[in-house]
Order: sequence, then C-alpha cells, then structure tokens
Amino acid sequence: MAIDARDAAGFYATPLGRYAAATLRRKLGRLWPRVAGLSVLGMGHAGPCLHLWREEARCIAVSPAYMGAAPWPAGRPGVSCLAEEEALPFPDLSFDRILLVHGLEQAENARRTLREAWRVLKDDGRLIVVAPNRRGLWAYAENTPFGHGQPYSEGQLARLLGSLFFQVETQTTAMFAPPFISPPMLKLTRLFEACGPLLAPQLAGLAIAEASKALHGAVPAGGAVSIRRVLVGDQA
Repeated sequence: MAIDARDAAGFYATPLGRYAAATLRRKLGRLWPRVAGLSVLGMGHAGPCLHLWREEARCIAVSPAYMGAAPWPAGRPGVSCLAEEEALPFPDLSFDRILLVHGLEQAENARRTLREAWRVLKDDGRLIVVAPNRRGLWAYAENTPFGHGQPYSEGQLARLLGSLFFQVETQTTAMFAPPFISPPMLKLTRLFEACGPLLAPQLAGLAIAEASKALHGAVPAGGAVSIRRVLVGDQA
C-alpha cells in the first residue's frame, strides 16, 4: 500500500527522518554537484531531497494523485502539484534532471512511470532512482516511507532501467543505520555510512541508480500519452 504524502512529510520531521534525508542529500550531492540553471523534476515524494538544489536550479515536485501532496516547508518557496503519474503535465524533453524518490516502489505501474520520466527528460539529461533495497531492513520498516511497496535489488533496478531505454551510469547505496535506531545513536550515523559499505554492503537501506537516456533505442512503447492533466497545483 502506498504511503500518504503527509505521512511521509511527518516521518521526515522526526529525528530518524532527518537522518534519512540528510544522508540521501549527501549522496545525491556527490552524484549531481553542479545543477546551476538547470531544471530539476522531483517525482514521488522528493521535496526533502530537492532542498539540496533549490537555491541554484529550477525545481518542481510532482506527486502521484494516489499519494497526495505535502506543502513545501515554511520559508522554502517552491512549486508542487499532483498529477497522473502516467501522464505528466509537461512537454517532451522538459527537464535536465529527474529525481524519483518514494515513487518507483509505490507506483501502480513502475514501467509506465519510468516511460513518462524518459519522455520528459532531455536527451542529455540524467535520472536518479532511489528505491528501498530488498535485502535491507528499511524495506520492511512500515513506520517509514521506505517500508511500503515493492523493494528492488541493485540488479533488478538496473535491469528495469535497461529494459526501458535507460543507460545506467552509476549505482550506489545509502542508509546503513537500522530504521529502529534510537535518537542518541543517531550521532553515530556517519560511522554507519562509512563502515557499512565495507562490512555489510548487502544491508544498505537504499539502492540508488543514476541513468541517462539510451538514444540508440526508440521511445518506449506506450510512453506517449495524448492527454495530460494537472490535478492540483500549489506555489508557496
């Protein structure tokens, strides 16, 4: 069952959620260190990660209708909307970067969601998909947004992207602290992130893949949708 956007926002307001967001932003910042002047689309529940780039890039957050939308935090203006995940309200080749968080694993149809991402991504653009790692503890922690929907292994994520005309450029992992860690232990999260890849790489909470468009292939079948409708728009 998909988690509601406001429940996800509530999680990210907790100490554990702040750890998750900060860890993910550090990882994403290494993958995309320079986005000045670019257009960035966040799909799913990407607001906590889009904060990383909103000072220098044009960021839009789109949540699927079944998830609902949560407002941007106070003092952080941005644009967000609800839309049908298989019919994004943007022209072809609209975005330089697309970030998919809490989207793929909860999508009603993961392949169609990625087809739409392919359609609105520029030919030289990049996509990052963040999904719960099926071998990690976070995929089974229902008190977090990562414990809902379909988790993926790194191999499954790479094969899915490859089957939809994406070329996987980088794969990495994140979040090695357990999802039940106590607030005092959160001070050690940097240690978990440093030691986890060496001691227990298979237990990472998240599988992350960065991909580009494989332009030698055609547009994925079923990717074109003639009617695109925004359900709710909000600008704070």
